[in-house]
Amino acid sequence: MTTAMGHPGTAETALTSGECPQEVSAEVGQGDRGTVAVQQRTAKADPKDELAARLRLLQELSERGVRALARDAGLSSSSLSRYLSGQTVPPWPAVVALCRLLKRDPRPLRPMWEQAANPLPAPPKTSRQVQPPSPPAGAPRPPRNDLPRDVPDFTGREAQLAAVLAAVDSSRVVAVDGMAGVGKTCLALHAAHRLAADYPDAQLYVDLHGFTDGREPLGPEPALRALLAALDVPSEKIPQEGGIEPLAACWRSELAGRRAVVVLDNAAGADQVRPLLPGAGHSVALITSRNRLLGLDEVPPVSLDVLTPEESAELLARASGDPGGSDGRLARDPESAAEVLRLCGHLPLALRLAGARLRHRPGWTVGILVERMAEGAGEFDTALAMSVRQLDRAERRLFRLLGLLPGSTFDEYVAAALADIPLRSARAMLEDLLDAHLVQQAAAGRYRLHDLVHQHARRSAAEQDSPAELEQALGRVLDYYVHAAATADAAMSYLSPSRAVSAGRPPAELPRFAGKHAALYWFVTEYTNLMAVFEAAVAAGADVHVCELPRFMRAFFARRCGTTHLNVLFERSLVAAQRLDDPLQLAEAHSDLGFARYNAGRMAEASAAYEAAAPLLSQAVDTRSEAELTMRRGYLRWDEGHVEEPLGLFRLAGKLYADAGCPMGTAHAIAYEAWAMLQLGHREEAARLAREALDIPHTDPAWPPTLTARITLGVAIAPEEPDEAMEHLEQALALAREDGHKHNEAWCLNCLGVALRQTGRYEEALASHRQAFALLDELFEEHWKIHFLNGYAETCRLAGLPEEALRLHRQALELAPRLGYRYAEALAHEGIAGVLDETDPPAAAEHRAAGQAIVQELKPGA
Repeated sequence: MTTAMGHPGTAETALTSGECPQEVSAEVGQGDRGTVAVQQRTAKADPKDELAARLRLLQELSERGVRALARDAGLSSSSLSRYLSGQTVPPWPAVVALCRLLKRDPRPLRPMWEQAANPLPAPPKTSRQVQPPSPPAGAPRPPRNDLPRDVPDFTGREAQLAAVLAAVDSSRVVAVDGMAGVGKTCLALHAAHRLAADYPDAQLYVDLHGFTDGREPLGPEPALRALLAALDVPSEKIPQEGGIEPLAACWRSELAGRRAVVVLDNAAGADQVRPLLPGAGHSVALITSRNRLLGLDEVPPVSLDVLTPEESAELLARASGDPGGSDGRLARDPESAAEVLRLCGHLPLALRLAGARLRHRPGWTVGILVERMAEGAGEFDTALAMSVRQLDRAERRLFRLLGLLPGSTFDEYVAAALADIPLRSARAMLEDLLDAHLVQQAAAGRYRLHDLVHQHARRSAAEQDSPAELEQALGRVLDYYVHAAATADAAMSYLSPSRAVSAGRPPAELPRFAGKHAALYWFVTEYTNLMAVFEAAVAAGADVHVCELPRFMRAFFARRCGTTHLNVLFERSLVAAQRLDDPLQLAEAHSDLGFARYNAGRMAEASAAYEAAAPLLSQAVDTRSEAELTMRRGYLRWDEGHVEEPLGLFRLAGKLYADAGCPMGTAHAIAYEAWAMLQLGHREEAARLAREALDIPHTDPAWPPTLTARITLGVAIAPEEPDEAMEHLEQALALAREDGHKHNEAWCLNCLGVALRQTGRYEEALASHRQAFALLDELFEEHWKIHFLNGYAETCRLAGLPEEALRLHRQALELAPRLGYRYAEALAHEGIAGVLDETDPPAAAEHRAAGQAIVQELKPGA
């Protein structure tokens, strides 16, 4: 029996082997029977009440009172009382804390908790925030500044601006409220730009979409995740469970040590904003809302009215480029100028739109402007419709269609697909719309519509375009995003190439990605749009799009570890696939859902999904998909503690990939076969297979099969060829660090420790193991240690530290059965036997026999 040294991840988990970890750690149920019983009871009872009943059972088993149990579990007694009574659904970390305290497994409670909590899908996390290209080496990274530009014609508002700045000085938070188009965002951004020098650590902006036509307000949870990501907070520090409270605490903690200004634009109400406010420290927040935020009594309000006639006249003059004086158009026709102010309702947004028409129509008189504005019905719509009428026919059509976009911001590629026009034409039209103040530039190359403009565009499209035309335009957007996601997915390089897109037709032009980081950055930028497009596809009954869009996002979710959301997406994809008369789509939907379940630690559900996929794949006769399913079954069986059975599955997958003409898939299967052979003690064969995998070329040195093969080879040849072994392992470690994956880094460090031990360099080996465990402690990945404990213990034994070796092996022996890692349990018995051979032979014999019995159980057919 060999000593385990870790566990490689899959291509779809970016080689992190638990980058999407199971919550673990102890034993609450009674294995599968307990789980089934829980599920049966849950089906009949309110999940919230059922969960509370299970927690009360835990309290009884603890033989503690509420206060004592809360203290020992790190909870407040009042919160625990609410959890036990069913008044409140506890956050998942609280459930884990209770189970861990009582040495029970929390996993059987997870389905029940999810039903009770009904959490909204959250954006996936990442081990590092994707950024645009880094500055030159040695150059300081500039602070994050997401503020849209300050308007150059900001006019008036002296008293209100002073009130905002005074409120910031005294209370650090201020809320600007007022009617639509009154200039709330302009005032908040103008103040934020004024404050930027005093708050240099970050200037952040988030649109909460409280009043955006056609979309739900942005919830506090996705808003907090976006803000934390903007601060470059590593995902390991961001709570992934428990809802809003731990996220808000994390956000306040991050702001406490910074001087940052945060603009929370377009809030729907106090509940949406409250979790986003800074706590202790020096950071400040500026909120805008159409409503008075009465629920935030501690936040001073600054209410905006329309501009005064004098301010309105000044803004109109500046927006129109009027030079002033008796020679200006406004001065020559003061009555018409006054009528423009009236028709605009003294609203800054309407005045800017009217002024832009005059600026770009030097031949117009103000009277002509009034005539055009009078053709409309409302104050704002009148000005807006007049601006739209000055566009040519193609630009007006594009403007109307932009109101159909499901997402928030958009780029020229989406606009081109939406209107079915060349990219160059879309780019030019967007620039014209930008000049006309009909679109805003959210960032370089990205655009958005103001809420009121968005509403106008949607209404205009409904009035002027046929339902068939609008349906076709939305269909082109759905087609674009599926094909663009497939293109980005192919550039991610984590997976072997997927099947071609079958949803819709490809757009004329798609973005090009220079590599995986560019593709990942596109996914991050488009994430909220992709989710909105998925919902639009569901609503439109576009079942093929619903099936394929998440499939082409698997590598992105794997890289960012979005297990909760990935499960939700594939659950809905399966429902869509069941409506299609396509066995292959249905098989892949089952397989994808199974893999999402596997990544979330829901092993029984993963196995059931794979079993449902297998006969459908036989019916569809798709060798590549069959190979993929075989690999996934190998991952699952490996994590269940088997070694020889996964080895056979990896070999079969390699053959299937070869038959399908997919060399990248073959390389991945060979790399896993090599790793499994190494775990079985077949070093020469493992090294041969690893070299074979490395011989298959790939442009990315951190490609998962390459990383797996390099580590396998390094450990396999360490006793005979130590120099080459260290070169492979240190290169793998450098690649893992460069790629920003802490889990991979810990895996590489542990394997390096094993290899160093095999060459007799015990002190260096111990140091490497300790670094690996320090990383896991930093990541709060206690359960991940099961992959490393026995290898670390063996190094301690050979380094003359028998007590430490015994402690680590016993820790593995305690942890492995809870997690279902039977092979690690066998290794722990064998390791303890090796330590006790000289001091306690009878006990050593008992442990050795126990380990051998487990090994026999794990053999195929046992």
